Amino acid sequence: MQHYDLAIIGGGINGCGIARDAAGRGLSVLLAEAGDLAGATSSASTKLIHGGLRYLEYYEFRLVAEALAERETLLRIAPHIIWPLEFVLPHERHLRPAWMIRMGLFFYDHLGRRAFGLGDNTSTLPASRGVALAREGYGKGLKPELKRGFAYHDCWVDDARLVVLNARSAAARGARIATRTRVTAARRQGELWHLTLAPTKGAQQEEIIARGLVNAAGPWVKAVLDREIGIASPGKVRLVRGSHIVVPRIHDRNHAFILQNPDRRIVFMIPYEREFTLIGTTDVAMQGDPSRPGASGEEIHYLCEAASRYTATPLTPAQVVWSYSGVRPLYDDGSDNPSAVTRDYHLLLDGDGPPLVSVFGGKLTTYRRLAEQVMEKLEPWFPDTHAWTATEALPGGDFGDVTAKAGFDALFDDLCGRYPRLPGLLLARLARRHGTLAREVLGDAQSESGLGEYFGGGLYEAEVRWFIAYEWACEAEDILWRRTKCGLHMSVTEREQFADWLLRNR
Repeated sequence: MQHYDLAIIGGGINGCGIARDAAGRGLSVLLAEAGDLAGATSSASTKLIHGGLRYLEYYEFRLVAEALAERETLLRIAPHIIWPLEFVLPHERHLRPAWMIRMGLFFYDHLGRRAFGLGDNTSTLPASRGVALAREGYGKGLKPELKRGFAYHDCWVDDARLVVLNARSAAARGARIATRTRVTAARRQGELWHLTLAPTKGAQQEEIIARGLVNAAGPWVKAVLDREIGIASPGKVRLVRGSHIVVPRIHDRNHAFILQNPDRRIVFMIPYEREFTLIGTTDVAMQGDPSRPGASGEEIHYLCEAASRYTATPLTPAQVVWSYSGVRPLYDDGSDNPSAVTRDYHLLLDGDGPPLVSVFGGKLTTYRRLAEQVMEKLEPWFPDTHAWTATEALPGGDFGDVTAKAGFDALFDDLCGRYPRLPGLLLARLARRHGTLAREVLGDAQSESGLGEYFGGGLYEAEVRWFIAYEWACEAEDILWRRTKCGLHMSVTEREQFADWLLRNR
C-alpha cells in the first residue's frame, strides 16, 4: 500500500497549486483528478489575472489587494502564458459618475502595494488614465457617440495551461498526478487517511494511505465531503454559472474593453486567439449537474445585447462561433445577488484526527496564495517547511531577469533563428504555450514535415505527442480545447479526424 504525506482531491488550479507547493516543501504528494486537469471551472474562466476592479464596489478590499499583489508575482513566474493587457472602460455618465470611476482606479493602482507593504515602484504595469476614445484610437469598433473613457492594465492568462504547468512543476518535485482517477472513499483510521482510488479506464482500484487530506474538488467540494469522506459539510457552497461567447474579431487593436451595463454588472470584450473576441461573463445561479453547465440561450442573448450597447455593429447569437461555461464554487455568504457573492476563498480545517482542509471558493489569480495558506493550516502536522513558489518560475517561464515582453521577444527571435523554415505564427504559438520548452517540443525539426502529421488549426503531431507524454493528455478535447485552443481554428471535419487519429495512436 502506497504511503503519502498529503493526498489532494481535485486537479483544478487550486489542487494543482497546492500539490506544487507541498511537493516543493519536501512532502510526498498524491493528486487525484476524476477527469482531465483543468477539466471544469479552471479552464472556463474569463482568462484574466486581475485584482477585480468591480469587487471594490462590494468592499472586497482584502481580496483585491491580495489579487493585485499576486498579479505581479504570477506575471514574473509565468511570463509565457501571462502577459499585460490594456482595458478601456467607455464612460457613460448615467451609469457610474466619472469621479467614482477615477476614485476606484486610483485605489486599484495603489491598493496592492500599500496593503502588502511593497515599494512604490513594485507594479510593472502602467497607471490608469483618462482617454479620448476616437483621438487615441481606442474607439475602434465602438459607437461613434462614445467619446471618453478610462484605461488601465491587468493581465491575460491561458488558464488551462496555468493548471497543467503547476501539475508539471509538482511532478518534477516528486508528486504523483493521477488523472482519470476518482477517489471513491476516504476514511480516517487512527492517525492516517485511507483512500480508495478508482481509475475511470481499465486499471484496478487501489488503496493508499496519507497523513493529511485536502479537498479541492471545486463545485463538488461539498459532495465529496458528504459522500466520499462522510463528513457533513461545515460550509455552504453557492454554485454560480459564468458563460462566455466567442465572436469574430470586433476590432484590430490589442486592447480589451470593460463595459458597464444598466443592471450594474460589467462585461469584458477581449481580443482572443488573434481572429476572435471573447465576451463574458454572466452570473447565474446554477441548477442541476455542475459537470454539464452549458451557456443558455438567455445568457448568449444577454451577452450579445450587452456588447451591442457599445459596438458600432450589433452582435447577434448567429455570430457566436463558440461558447463555454464554468461553474464557480463560491462560498455562500448569504447574498441574494449572484454577482455580489464573495469571490474570496475560505479554508476550513478539520483537525479531529489526521487533518482535512476543504477549499471553498477562490479566484484563479489568488491560487498561489491560497496554496500557501493551506500549507500554513497544515503546519502543525508538517512543521519546518517554507514557502517558495513566489520566486521560482513555472515550467517554460525561465526568461531570466528581464521583463515579460523582453523575455518573450528574445525567445521568439531565438526560435526563428533555430527554425528558419518553420512559420513564424507557429513558432509564436508554441512560444506562448510552452515558453523555453518550445525547443524541446520542436526537437530537430527543420521543416513542417519534420513535425509529423498536420491536423489543422496549427496543430502538429510532434506537439500532440508532447502533450501525451508530459502533460497527461488522453482525449481529443484535452488537446483541442485545454492544452491548446486549436479546436477553435479547425473545421468540424478536422476535429473529428483528429479524434479518430488519437484513438488509433495514443
